[in-house]
Amino acid sequence: MSGYGTFGSSLRDLPRLRQSKRGRVSSWDRTGGNTDNIRLQPGESRELARLTGPGAVTHIWCTVAVEDGPHRAEVEGDYLRRLVLKITWDDAAHPSVLVPLGDFFGIGHGRTENFVSAPLQMSPQDGKGFNCWFAMPFAEGARFELISEMSLKPVIFYYYIDYEQYRQVDPELGYFHAQWRREDPTDGVEQGDQTNDEFLFGGINLDGTGNYTILEAEGRGHYVGSVLNVHNLRSTTDWNWYGEGDDMIFIDGEPWPPRLHGTGTEDYFNTAWCPSQPYHAPYHGLTLPGGRNWSGQVSYYRFHVEDPITFDSSIRVSIEHGHANKRSDDISSVAYWYQALPSKPFGLLPVQDRLPHPL
Repeated sequence: MSGYGTFGSSLRDLPRLRQSKRGRVSSWDRTGGNTDNIRLQPGESRELARLTGPGAVTHIWCTVAVEDGPHRAEVEGDYLRRLVLKITWDDAAHPSVLVPLGDFFGIGHGRTENFVSAPLQMSPQDGKGFNCWFAMPFAEGARFELISEMSLKPVIFYYYIDYEQYRQVDPELGYFHAQWRREDPTDGVEQGDQTNDEFLFGGINLDGTGNYTILEAEGRGHYVGSVLNVHNLRSTTDWNWYGEGDDMIFIDGEPWPPRLHGTGTEDYFNTAWCPSQPYHAPYHGLTLPGGRNWSGQVSYYRFHVEDPITFDSSIRVSIEHGHANKRSDDISSVAYWYQALPSKPFGLLPVQDRLPHPL
């Protein structure tokens, strides 16, 4: 095979001989010294790699540190929301990946924790080694950029971008996409005279129009998962579970109820019963479970590796924010999907609208 091939990623497939060529772009010190990083000033953008195709990126590793200089360490400690990963395929007019750096690698709120999933991992020390194994094929070229929207501090960035080159294009391959979204707060309702149970469990949602949208895309492709972050903004001594939001995935413009209709926030992410324990597995996990009474910051992931959700013309992946969309919390997300180009353009909120709430 001189193209992408039919190789799987299992140990059983490893003996199959291949004809691709392996390459890497990294931040190694071109002088032969040990300064194996790049340094970005506040407001600077840097091209990390420009690849020619056909080929596929097979692995990304990176880590980042902030230079404190004359500033206190806590200043711009939200740097993982101020740094943005941008990826453009085949000289397209707009990027297919535009996501804050930390969120892209699996945890929101500008935080890191050690966790392991199949496509994304944060590794020691303290989750600051970022890894991505999503395959990212391209026909003509790939451009990777890192954008700094720091105001005061330079950052030091180390990285590998590992890829394969092929002799021919496979026209059946989709292009990898990732998009970040946020609603802060979501459009909920006041509790008013409702009891706590009425507020958390009462109400009716028969169309899904007010749901939080994780992904809205047009074209042909398949959705392969998401990271969902919740900052519980409700201050109460009452039972304060942030969930009960049903997932609803609308494919190719289908009416409500969609074929893919779930039963609750924790259920879509394959946990159960209002979880408060950290957990991570190949395809689902709860990396940040929140504090007492589900307070503070929460982060889940669910990857559709064995069960990608296909669409021919459009998809809307949504989830209620509390039952019947009654809660007003800070929700953000990253959606991951593959599709044919061109894809529907999307942007990114300004940096001040991306910064996490303090704990």
